Amino acid sequence: YDFHGSWEKQWYQRRVRGGSASECDTIPGRQCMASCYFLLKQFEDVLIYLNSIKSYFYNEDPFNYNCGQAKAATGNFKEAEEIFLMIQSEKLKSDYVYLGWLARCYIMNRKPRLAWELYLKQETSSESFSLLQLIANDCYKMGQFYYSAKAFDVLERLDPNPEYWEGKRGACIGLFQQIIAGHEPRETLREVLAILRNTGNAQVEYIIRIMKKWAKDNRVTVS
Repeated sequence: YDFHGSWEKQWYQRRVRGGSASECDTIPGRQCMASCYFLLKQFEDVLIYLNSIKSYFYNEDPFNYNCGQAKAATGNFKEAEEIFLMIQSEKLKSDYVYLGWLARCYIMNRKPRLAWELYLKQETSSESFSLLQLIANDCYKMGQFYYSAKAFDVLERLDPNPEYWEGKRGACIGLFQQIIAGHEPRETLREVLAILRNTGNAQVEYIIRIMKKWAKDNRVTVS
């Protein structure tokens, strides 16, 4: 979470200087109360204050940045996505916190391809690696195994951590099950096999044999 603005400093100054309770009914007072609850991660309360003043800040990027985070943190990913996409500032749009929340919104709103495209636009860095981890894990949790497998595949090639192989294996098997059930195109199996072949793990050949046998039995061309 990254609260954008100086409201928390104002809130602190008001408390230290003995600001009256009536200040909470002013726009600056409500901004400061929102920042206080944001820092306490009480996002339902954040939204109460932000919603009460949003008509004054509708087109302001810092306000929308904070409101988008609070909406996403309370599980309202549809509205959060819409708010994040209203932001115009290139500086905010290149910020990892923004990218991470927008990617999560895309995934939770069943648009994993857009999250993947966000990653593809990034330069290689520790932040893009973290974004890749978020995509891999969130897509897995949501059963979006195609993009989870692609993300874990890149992670494993960048860092041969056994956890990434386990994630990729699980995503590939989950995707295979979706193909069998008719929820994913059969042609996708060719890409699943290519992803698996990127790994030197001893388990790979056994998994590939099972998948190729199913493909042969069901007349699916995979080579």
